[in-house]
Amino acid sequence: MSKIVKLTGNGVSFDEIVNLAVKLLKEGKIIALPTDTLYGVATLAQNTEAVDAMCRIKRRDNGKKNIAICVGSIEDIPKWGKVLFPQTILSDLLPGPVTLVLERKSSLNPCLNPSISTIGIRIPKSKFIQDVASACGEPLALTSANISTTTSTLAVQEFKDMWPSLDLVVDGGILGQCDPHRLGSTVVDLSVKGFFKVIRNGCSLERTLLVLERHGLKMRE
Repeated sequence: MSKIVKLTGNGVSFDEIVNLAVKLLKEGKIIALPTDTLYGVATLAQNTEAVDAMCRIKRRDNGKKNIAICVGSIEDIPKWGKVLFPQTILSDLLPGPVTLVLERKSSLNPCLNPSISTIGIRIPKSKFIQDVASACGEPLALTSANISTTTSTLAVQEFKDMWPSLDLVVDGGILGQCDPHRLGSTVVDLSVKGFFKVIRNGCSLERTLLVLERHGLKMRE
């Protein structure tokens, strides 16, 4: 099977691509895949060597710029982060283009973002990513598919220079329906009980604020 695999229309089934992605991730490989906003690169968050390799491909420092994790379902979130707010917030916001920053749990790889006590957690509205993360049984370290400081990508051709360093590129077509301006997910810190802080406006700010305020959370500086 080619390193570049289309999710549809190439004679390879959806489940076969999921199984291939899971196999490679469990071997410590790095893959590129479509999310509900931008293309991303992913590896297993619990595998320090794989995370370091992903950072080298991105040309970024694991200790200086934080990497989010992706899980397959809402039920997975409390395994890795402390939920200090009503559980209904999770189901109101996720799956979707939102990253929730929570106090991290000791179960998470201490070498992932080693200098901070929080972790950003995502569940993209993408059956492919959800199925891959669920089948792996552990979180994916997920970051945008572009060299650090360059433009985020909506098509696999836009990060073609990274292909030689990746073990699989899953082509989900042209993205941008949810995030045409390449803003990425809205990032909100919920690590302080009763409060929230917007870290990045992203593409779903208005909806996120409505949900949080409806649940009685207050904005903090």
